Amino acid sequence: MAESGVRPTRPRAGPPPDPGWHLKAWLALLLPGDWLVVLAGIAVVAASVPIFWQGGMADRAIIRQEGKVFAEVDLRSRKQFEVAGPLGNTLIAVEPGRARVVSDPGPRQYCVRQGWLMRPGEIAICAPNRVSVQIAGRTKVYDSISY
Repeated sequence: MAESGVRPTRPRAGPPPDPGWHLKAWLALLLPGDWLVVLAGIAVVAASVPIFWQGGMADRAIIRQEGKVFAEVDLRSRKQFEVAGPLGNTLIAVEPGRARVVSDPGPRQYCVRQGWLMRPGEIAICAPNRVSVQIAGRTKVYDSISY
């Protein structure tokens, strides 16, 4: 019989190796001063998150009827608007910091399902009734479909 060059494997004796032994080896090399540097780095990253990654503040809602501005509302107030469209009236609620479409006569209710709009650039469009609500502010939050 010809040899294939593959050696049969034998079971190892003893317990299986600890999967975290690499991490334990690195942690053993750290000194108390190293831990302070690691903790300071984590604190800097945690403090920078609200400063650098904020999406901007919403300050007003723009309600459009057939493409024309129907109302521009300050988001610090609490109001409700009834906007007339070709299919009927669309009810829009504005509360401090947010706005939404409460009811719409459109068949699919996509704009109602949008829920509360809170960030600049968010929009709910009731296409069949030609009514929309957009949140505006100092900066917009961009995503992959904004361009």
